[in-house]
Amino acid sequence: MNITIGKPYAVSEKGQRLNNEDYIFPSPEAVGTDQKLFMVCDGVGGAEKGEIASSMACDYFSTYVYSMLKDDPTPAFIQKAVQYTEVHFDTYTSEHPEATGMATTMTMLYAGTNGITLAHIGDSRIYHFRDGKILYQSEDHSLVHSLVKLGKITPEEALNHPQKNVILRAIQGTARRTAADVVLIEDVRAGDYFFLCTDGVLENFTDEALAAIFKKQAASEVIKDILMESCDGKTRDNYSFYIIPIQNVQDSTGYKQNLLSFLYSFV
Repeated sequence: MNITIGKPYAVSEKGQRLNNEDYIFPSPEAVGTDQKLFMVCDGVGGAEKGEIASSMACDYFSTYVYSMLKDDPTPAFIQKAVQYTEVHFDTYTSEHPEATGMATTMTMLYAGTNGITLAHIGDSRIYHFRDGKILYQSEDHSLVHSLVKLGKITPEEALNHPQKNVILRAIQGTARRTAADVVLIEDVRAGDYFFLCTDGVLENFTDEALAAIFKKQAASEVIKDILMESCDGKTRDNYSFYIIPIQNVQDSTGYKQNLLSFLYSFV
């Protein structure tokens, strides 16, 4: 499978916070249509250097991927990349005790030859949109999401729950190892969108509202502008996102089969 992406668009803003603890990879200035790996992370910890945690997660995870990846990333490979990052968290906090307790969420997308590999830790989210419909949505590793699944609270009550920011998984070091949920999306078509975002974006959008924005006929830059306009001055938290449009998908296996059929017709 040969997946060609269109021009990606990204934003990372501090919202109404004093500093921005979110981090995205690659930077919007450096991204191109040949990019395979995308990440959006939300640092946790405030005084415990959440902004360091999110940037380190992107830096070390991406370093591991680019240094060690030989094929498409498997769940086991992604877990090793997480563990590699955790070790470097240990090194940093041992040298900077004031950062003890820092942590970060993670979302990751890799455009490979078998499809789109997605991974996430925490309550930053990943969506797969097609024609204004949600085909895939990551499941938050958060307390309120667990309460909703257990039927303890309703989805409406979760929106303003006093513990809505409590997450159950985060990258934070080897003393509290974590694991990513990993999924391979093989049903990828031209016109699809993938969207990685921190929870600050979700302050202003329901799933249905997001899906309505990501309609096939909408240009990526227009979607970015709509999202920014809706968040600017309204979002209390930091807000960051990556928009990854799928421009073309070529099934190389199918092409070879068709070529063989064509050749055999002359035998």
